[in-house]
Amino acid sequence: MRRHVVTALLVLAVVALFALPLLIDGGSDYAGTDSQATELIEESDPGYEPWFSSVFSPGSAEVESGLFALQAALGGGVLGYVLGRLRGRRTAGKAAEEAGGS
Repeated sequence: MRRHVVTALLVLAVVALFALPLLIDGGSDYAGTDSQATELIEESDPGYEPWFSSVFSPGSAEVESGLFALQAALGGGVLGYVLGRLRGRRTAGKAAEEAGGS
């Protein structure tokens, strides 16, 4: 029972970590370094033309930020999986050595 309460409290804490900043400062402007660099280049050299354009352009800055977070989460998941597999192989190898060496 206590384990379920602790889990529920941890989930609520994580949700609060994401929700509170949005509730406190809901009208903030989510501008990334790419857009800031573009603005600076356009100010310093008005005749500049980019070499290429984006294949996909998200509808808003929030969607772009969400896609970036999703990309980071997927990368973290892959990294965690690979590290877990490597550790599992090492642990299994040590267990096989101990069983075969006795």
